[in-house]
Amino acid sequence: MTDPPKISNAEWAVMEAVWDRPGATAQEVAEDLPEKAWSPRTVKTLLGRLVKKGVLAFDVDGQRYRYRARIERDDYVRAESRSFLERVHGGDASPLLAYFLRESKLSGDELAELRRILDEKEGG
Repeated sequence: MTDPPKISNAEWAVMEAVWDRPGATAQEVAEDLPEKAWSPRTVKTLLGRLVKKGVLAFDVDGQRYRYRARIERDDYVRAESRSFLERVHGGDASPLLAYFLRESKLSGDELAELRRILDEKEGG
């Protein structure tokens, strides 16, 4: 997979809404983002940018456009994570993981999950 285009924080919020509700209209996306208090016009602008970037597509439904993602959330997160790791740590995950482990308060369940992943990596 080639790296997806970069998207802004505002565009990310819109993508989250579309991933959560495929086929949403601009009005529905705006309603799904009450903390943003964006007008449908602002949302339409952001949706248009995402269509131009190729991460969203739309279908015409009467007088409305219904938006859907052209990239899965997990694929986008994976690509962005790889990009961040390359940029900040030269691709070396160890310092990044060590930093997060030292700086985060983790529950017993989270620690158990991390141990399970490490054991899996060690065995694989």
